[in-house]
Amino acid sequence: MPDQSLVPAAGHKRKQPPSFTKASNSNHNPKRAKQMDARTILTQASDKALNRNGDLDVSAFVKAREFEINAMEESMGASKRSLSSRAFQQVPNSLRRRTASHNVKKVPKKLRHRAAREMREDNTPSVISRRRKANVHMRLRLQTAEKLHKLHARAKKKRAEAREQEGDQATPEKGDATAVHVRRLKKNTLSKPEQPAPKFRIRQKHKSWLPTHLYHAKRAHMTEPKHPLWRFAIPLSPTEKSFRKTHRARSLRGCVAWDTSYMATIGVEGIEASLLGLLRSLGVDEGALSGTRMAKWRAGTRSWHGWVRERDGGKRWISEVDIIWCLQGDSPPAIENSSATNGKKRRRLFLRVHPSAFLQLWTETLKVAKIQRPSVMVEDLRFETGSVQLTGPGSTEALLAALKPVTEISGEATMDACAKTWLSLSLLTNPSALPQNAVLGFNVSDPRLRYPPQALKHPVSDLADDDLLQVLAEWPPDQTKTPLSIFDRTARLTASRLLPSQKAINRRKGDALPGEFPSPAPTDPQIPVLLIASRAPTSGAQGSWTLLLPWKCVLPVWYHIMHYPLSTGGNPRFGGLEETRQTAFEQGIPWYPGDYPGTQAGWQWELRERANRKFDWEKRPKGKRVAWESLDLGKAAKGELGLGWACDWDYLFNPTSSSVHSQATTKDSATTQVESRSAAQSNIDNLKGTEETKDPPLPNHIPLPQSADLLSNAHLVSPTSHNLITIKLTLLSRGHPVTCARIYRLPTTDHNLRSQWLALASSILHPPENTPAASSKTNDAINRRSSKKLSLLHPKEKYDNEPLQPGNPLYPCVPDAVDLIGFVTTGNYDLGQGRGSAIGCIAVAKVVVGVQTQHQQQQEEKKKKQVGTAALEDSSLTTDGKGEKVRKEILDAERKVGKLGVQRLCVVRDAGQRVGRLARWEVV
Repeated sequence: MPDQSLVPAAGHKRKQPPSFTKASNSNHNPKRAKQMDARTILTQASDKALNRNGDLDVSAFVKAREFEINAMEESMGASKRSLSSRAFQQVPNSLRRRTASHNVKKVPKKLRHRAAREMREDNTPSVISRRRKANVHMRLRLQTAEKLHKLHARAKKKRAEAREQEGDQATPEKGDATAVHVRRLKKNTLSKPEQPAPKFRIRQKHKSWLPTHLYHAKRAHMTEPKHPLWRFAIPLSPTEKSFRKTHRARSLRGCVAWDTSYMATIGVEGIEASLLGLLRSLGVDEGALSGTRMAKWRAGTRSWHGWVRERDGGKRWISEVDIIWCLQGDSPPAIENSSATNGKKRRRLFLRVHPSAFLQLWTETLKVAKIQRPSVMVEDLRFETGSVQLTGPGSTEALLAALKPVTEISGEATMDACAKTWLSLSLLTNPSALPQNAVLGFNVSDPRLRYPPQALKHPVSDLADDDLLQVLAEWPPDQTKTPLSIFDRTARLTASRLLPSQKAINRRKGDALPGEFPSPAPTDPQIPVLLIASRAPTSGAQGSWTLLLPWKCVLPVWYHIMHYPLSTGGNPRFGGLEETRQTAFEQGIPWYPGDYPGTQAGWQWELRERANRKFDWEKRPKGKRVAWESLDLGKAAKGELGLGWACDWDYLFNPTSSSVHSQATTKDSATTQVESRSAAQSNIDNLKGTEETKDPPLPNHIPLPQSADLLSNAHLVSPTSHNLITIKLTLLSRGHPVTCARIYRLPTTDHNLRSQWLALASSILHPPENTPAASSKTNDAINRRSSKKLSLLHPKEKYDNEPLQPGNPLYPCVPDAVDLIGFVTTGNYDLGQGRGSAIGCIAVAKVVVGVQTQHQQQQEEKKKKQVGTAALEDSSLTTDGKGEKVRKEILDAERKVGKLGVQRLCVVRDAGQRVGRLARWEVV
């Protein structure tokens, strides 16, 4: 009987190559040879079943068939496993690393037995940490650890002897064991971060770590160590691909969480009249400071989100802020002791601002606080309060599992209204269903006592939905009068200092019964938290939760959220700065500071990104990078407008005095000027945010309410003003714009070119019924499928009315440089809308002047037509009837698109490209 298997030779790490000739001749493809060897079925000749006389030997025949059946079964199993992946290749994408591990314990539990078996079969040496031979570095570490252990034991022994000599007199009483000494906080001064551990001190010399830095450093791309962002080490994006996953988790299933502890918090304390005067000086709307419309915000049950500005000078807008008042009612002890004269109670509020604008807002707040009577005290709470932001259908579920309110011994009857309301939101899947900017504040227990987290049991009765609707309609927290503990500094520091170590938590969990969590103890810390529910700008979109809590309490809550098993499957995802921008982009709202170049923080961000894009452009070879000076824009226009790698606002407001004027320079001079301009911008970027340029002046941002007034009242706009407004762009055709794309208004000087763009807009917005574009807009899937089949059968000549596509010789060229009105600050493909969109900024003066120019030209044409004069000053409108035809085409196209629609149309062109695309813009 032949050999049934091939056994690897002793001493060899891998199996020997196949022994048969056919496979040995195909060594150039070992995978194919391995597969052929596995599929080979060993057989036995029929002669073996015959005896010498030629008679059939039944026993030999049965054994031969038994051997063949076993060989076939073994071949089937070997063929199935021949090209299958190994155990370490079956690890999910989120758990994979760059290299495979030879340690079985580093593979998930369900794959460890298979990995051990494969390693035994292949003679793969397994690594065991306790049997590893120590090298030079490990030997030095072990010797150092042994010396430190001896020193610690010696010091511990001395301390024990000293305690024995002192006796029981110096032993504190049991009641004083939980007393926490609160260090007095200096008012009106900047705070410093707490000194880190010695082993991490050098790495935080010029920056600060977030509470979850060690978690993110292993799983995300971080900012460069020598180039932190806003003096923080901030995670930029997860190491795995997360663009589509973030979109699905944010809008469809799951949730996304961010550690936003880098957001700055400013505490303000004073009597209510002084606080209202401070907010009025910072530009808060008067309607929010008085009247009944924002009474709940002033009472402390809502938060306010809006813009603040400078008090003096040009009164430039600073940033968006969130303002939260402390609840009215019985004040905490810290506020009562510092009550002002005349029997007026002092109140507190939080101002939360982006770190890029913190110093500017801090300076303005101090300046305004000093002139208030009675005075107002300002505190820097950046390193005392942290925050976590969550969004998605599972955000409420994950927070409910992590935040368990502290209940009294007497039961739930003594629980605060905010805590009761929070526990009743288990069926909530969208924070936008809550009252806008609703605030919930209560104390929670240490989530580490309930680790690992367990899935919540949701009520399945029909009455549960009715109870939730009743809670949303009544909203009991509006009637609460209990002040929030998060505003009390003593409560914050007490919760931070009483947090037990992980070793103590593990000891308590070990003493508990199997399958049960440790019972609560009187010494457990009560962590004060504050929850803010924010609505999405569009109806039906997912809202978000913002969680405020003490700085040191962020990490325990973060781990509980990240490891919670959602009811829809999987765990919550974490996001970085790029995911924050993606979420804001898909919601159609600008991201601060990148989409606000009219602010000081936005201008510094633009200079930083400009230097990065310039570096990426310069490191490419000359043959593979865009030649800005040789770009053909049509109509004898050559060269990019301004700096191709930047949103060149200097060129927009002063095209003649700009360092790069591509239409009037040669290739050599343009290259020289580009290099000089780039060097200047690099020097500005190296100043680390101290922007002191005087010429040209910085653009000025105008927020939404004021920008709408300027667009409706054109006489208020100065032609020389540098005011910018932020807009949202939606492309009317295919493609998507990118950052630094140029935004043009419809041509105002060339009537022929304007008529072409208007005709293209009319064909896109109102396509004829017999074109495939019109058929694709129907909701009937059968009609869309049939229209595609008809478009394949009929020739293209039958669809002459179809909108022109880029590449067609008749496609209109981009407008002139005088029609440039702005730039795109963020552009990408919007997964929510299924089309390209962008966020950009445009100059108010350019838009208003363009509308006024068209209005004046129409008035002049009407006057000349009344007196019988058909000739116009434009060379394109002559007396041969061609000008009259163009004018009628423009009027017909404007009538189809609409007057307001024409004013909101624009042309978007990517930097370095010559093709423009129609888009519609709206103020955001």
